[in-house]
Amino acid sequence: MNDKKFIILAVAATIILLAGGIFFLSKTTNTPQIAASQNAKAFVADPTSFDLGQVSMDKGKVTKVFTIKNTGTDTLKLYNVRTSCHCTTAFVTINENNSPSFGMDSLSAWVGEVQKGREAKINVVFDPAYHGPSGMGAVSRFVSVETNDPAHSKLTFTLTGAVIK
Repeated sequence: MNDKKFIILAVAATIILLAGGIFFLSKTTNTPQIAASQNAKAFVADPTSFDLGQVSMDKGKVTKVFTIKNTGTDTLKLYNVRTSCHCTTAFVTINENNSPSFGMDSLSAWVGEVQKGREAKINVVFDPAYHGPSGMGAVSRFVSVETNDPAHSKLTFTLTGAVIK
């Protein structure tokens, strides 16, 4: 009789843990669903790629800043910021306020709002030492940002270079 109670309790506890895990994951990994706006315009004046040249593993992280300007009449929304590798992170600066740091596996409910005529800075940080000696050589890393501008719903910024000792 005690074995049956134990099995029933174990099954019930497992079901509760699975349901709780599913609930927790559904709340923490939801990314925003933003409606497109015909009047939000993401404008990138500078090139969306940058060659870092030779980057020494020993000299620390390298940062490149890209700018997105809202040339529309509606608020430009930025969200789902992701990088292509764990060695690269990114954060967004709007009106001198920084977003959380985003990486390759980051899922976030963060949405940045850029008012008409204003700019957002995409700060991309590359760590040349992240992969150790096996990471030496040519690199190409990407950061993607989704927007509510239907003409530019996903922007991609690229860093290239060569990691040296």
